Amino acid sequence: MRSGAGCSRWIVLLSLLESARATYSEDQCSWRGSGLSQQAGSVEQIALHCAEGSLDWLYPKGALRLSLSPRLPSGAVGPGGAGRNSEHITACIKPAETFRGAQIYLERDGILELLVPDRLDGPRPPRVHCFSRQPGEKVALFLQATPHQDISRRIAAFRYELRGHWNTRLSVDTDTVHYEGACRPCNDTEVLMAVCTSDFVVRGNIRSVSNDIDLHVSIIRVSASRIFRQKYALFSNGGRLSRAGEIRTLLQCGVKPGPGSFLFTGRVHFGEAWLGCAPRFKDFRQAYEDARDARELPCELALD
Repeated sequence: MRSGAGCSRWIVLLSLLESARATYSEDQCSWRGSGLSQQAGSVEQIALHCAEGSLDWLYPKGALRLSLSPRLPSGAVGPGGAGRNSEHITACIKPAETFRGAQIYLERDGILELLVPDRLDGPRPPRVHCFSRQPGEKVALFLQATPHQDISRRIAAFRYELRGHWNTRLSVDTDTVHYEGACRPCNDTEVLMAVCTSDFVVRGNIRSVSNDIDLHVSIIRVSASRIFRQKYALFSNGGRLSRAGEIRTLLQCGVKPGPGSFLFTGRVHFGEAWLGCAPRFKDFRQAYEDARDARELPCELALD
C-alpha cells in the first residue's frame, strides 16, 4: 500500500510540475504558465510580440512583468506612415469573467497604476481597459499575485489587443480612458479612408438602439442589406434579403434610431463590432463619386 501511495504522490507531483511549465504560443502571441514554478517574491519577465493574444496565469504566485511589443503590419499604423507613428501603440486588455488571484497594474516609466483589481466575488463583470504608449515611453503590465491560503481555482487570465496609431474614434468600454472626438461625424476624407481600413464595411438600416448604463455603451441593432467586408462573421442571416448584427458605440454619443440607409464602418474588438464612421449611404456615394472623378480614391468599393 505504501508503494502504491508513493507512486500516486509522484504522479501528482509530476503532473503539477508539468502544469507549472510556462508555454508560449508558436508565434509568441500568448503565454500560459503557473505560479507553482515561481519562487516567493520573484518576478518573471514575459515578452509577447503580436497584435493580439492572451495570457493565462494559473495559481498566481509572485509577480509577472509583461512587455507587449507587436510586430504591426503596415496597415495598422496611421495615415502618417510607419516612420512617424510606429512607436505610438494603443493597447486594450479584457480580463476573463473568472479572473481571480491577481491584480494588473500599468507600469509607465516606473510608476504603477491599478487597472484590474482581484475579483474575489465581484458583482460586476470585468471591463475592458485601454492605454496608450507615446514615443519614448516605457510601458509594461505588472501582474501581482494577491495572497490567499487556497490558490486552487484561481486563474488570472485576459486577452489583449494592440494596434498602431489608432485615431480618437477607437470606441471601447473603459473606466480610465476617454476618447475625445469619438462622437464627431466623419468628414469625407475620413469616411473614404475608413472604407479602406475598417474591419467591417456594411450597408444597412438601424432596427433599434438599446443603452447599457453600467457599461456606458449603446448597442445598435442593424439590418444589413449588403456586406462589403467583415473580418469575422458579425452579421448572420436576419431574413431572406438581409442579415442582422450588432454594433457598439459609446453611450455619450447619444445614438438614436432613425430612418434611411447608412454605411457602417468600424473595428472589431474582442469579437465585438465597434462603430467608426457611419454616414448616410447617399452622402457616402456622393463623396465616393466625387473622389473617383477627381482620381483621389484611396481604394475602390464595388457599389454596383
